[in-house]
Amino acid sequence: MLQSNAPTIAVLLPCYNEEAAIAQTIAGFRAALPDAAIYVYDNNSRDRTVEVARSAGAIVRTERIQGKGAVVRRMFADIDADVYVMADGDATYDAASASALVARLLDEQLDMVVGSRVHEAVEAYRRGHQFGNAMLTGMLARLFGRSFSDILSGYRVFSRRFVKSFPVLSVGFEIETEISVHALELKMPVAEVSTPYFARPEGSASKLSTYRDGWRILGTIVTLYRIERPLWFFGALGAFLAALGVILAVPLAITYAHTGLVPRVPTAILVTGLMIIATLAFFAGLILDTVVRGRREVRRLAYLAHSAPHRPS
Repeated sequence: MLQSNAPTIAVLLPCYNEEAAIAQTIAGFRAALPDAAIYVYDNNSRDRTVEVARSAGAIVRTERIQGKGAVVRRMFADIDADVYVMADGDATYDAASASALVARLLDEQLDMVVGSRVHEAVEAYRRGHQFGNAMLTGMLARLFGRSFSDILSGYRVFSRRFVKSFPVLSVGFEIETEISVHALELKMPVAEVSTPYFARPEGSASKLSTYRDGWRILGTIVTLYRIERPLWFFGALGAFLAALGVILAVPLAITYAHTGLVPRVPTAILVTGLMIIATLAFFAGLILDTVVRGRREVRRLAYLAHSAPHRPS
């Protein structure tokens, strides 16, 4: 009997209270990728998500730590495959597009293909989320030099070397931002494919909070920038403090030039403190930049330990 050399594909579906949509989601990916193993990772659902997913033929597992980031961390650690297809279990992403995303990854030997959302219904994507996505996408481009058109899309296809070199640190819905930054930092070959985005089926409710999760994602971008670009981050902080110190010192210098006295001693002490902190911030940035370069080399080596995705010859 001949053994197939076709790449193994795993469909990963993180779920929380998706009883109304998970069977439809599984059926869609089963039709699009009949040879793929479909995994549903339940995240403490209080409804019948587990029973419905198991009845639909998925491999069901559980992650007790609450949050999508925690689920993705567990999935990436547990599952071995050549190609990983990740989507939500709410039937909003177009499962029929999965084969095209996988083909793009394999044909061009990419490490990630993002399913950029094209809204099929007004209620599919709230205006607040559209505005927040556009703002965060632009901010990511300014901070890291390049970006994606839809950094918050949860519909993505990964290579094995992406998954096994990605140290998941996020807990909640900011995981998509962290995934995007990981790809940009290691300069991985990536692409985007436009895919339809649908409204949730009746009985299914969104778990996103526009403002709470928006602030968390914004905080993640700032934190990642501090971690990945420490010289620029702490250098900017040091420059601001130094400029403030100079502004406060100018009147003191003028008074001293005319009278030979420094009458405002507290201001002089404040200026001295600001300049010391500014200097410390600059050197902290220099030291941390060296550390980050070493960490990036380690991540790059972990990434290169796995071969690029490809079709069998």
